[in-house]
Amino acid sequence: MADGLFRFKLRLSYDGTDFSGWAKQPNLRTVAGELIKALSILFGDDATDFGLRVAGRTDAGVHALNQVAHVDLSAEQLKRLGRDSRWLGRLNSLLPNDIHVDEIAAAAPGFDARFSATFRSYRFRIADGASQKNPLQSRYTLWLPKPLDLPTMQQAAEKLYGLHDFASFCKPREGSTTIRELREISVTRNNHDGDVIEIFLTADAFCHNMVRSIVGALIAVGEGRASAADIESKLKAASRVGSYKVVAPHGLTLIEIGYPTDDLLAAQAEKARSVRTLEEY
Repeated sequence: MADGLFRFKLRLSYDGTDFSGWAKQPNLRTVAGELIKALSILFGDDATDFGLRVAGRTDAGVHALNQVAHVDLSAEQLKRLGRDSRWLGRLNSLLPNDIHVDEIAAAAPGFDARFSATFRSYRFRIADGASQKNPLQSRYTLWLPKPLDLPTMQQAAEKLYGLHDFASFCKPREGSTTIRELREISVTRNNHDGDVIEIFLTADAFCHNMVRSIVGALIAVGEGRASAADIESKLKAASRVGSYKVVAPHGLTLIEIGYPTDDLLAAQAEKARSVRTLEEY
């Protein structure tokens, strides 16, 4: 962060249905684009992106609860708020109804929304043939006509747990590693919500399309088109060739971002910026 700037931490939620993802893109409606537009009006400055950075760059159609971002503001920009420095309500009044900023706070020294994060957690919802279909949740739940075999899906999920090269389940990006540590993965039915299947995944970070690729593989197992052994073999192959279908995005929600204590924020950010290899762990 440049000298003379003040960093603020934002916690926000959004319905990703009508967004072309998080990142600002020309002529497309995105979450970052709407935030920058609202900030530009609030601070009377349309010549900057306010240093907006986010913990998890969600794809088109993916939702978020407790997403975390940061912005960097100058003293001059902050002066434009006038006597009332409580700008949470004012910012939300400028945002569309499918985005809501839940909290704004001065960031601790060394905080970086993306690189200081220690984990990200996602939930994917599936209403299969054994679930009650709820039209009110259809924007956030993948509907499948036939029942899925949960025990075999759970067996397959266990093969993915731990530190691996997830190249078979990622869309490669130049300069990015596909080595990730999957710290939690579970497949359960929510008996309090129409027996909808919920897949929870937590990792240090997820590469592009990783969650939806894993869910696609688990659905293939649940439908009897693949086995747990097939998923294990695919993981070890570290190749996208013959990969399982990447499922539709609307069932996916980012639900939590984790951070260390304030005194470890800067060190965590520095560690995350380095390119990971299996030998480092």
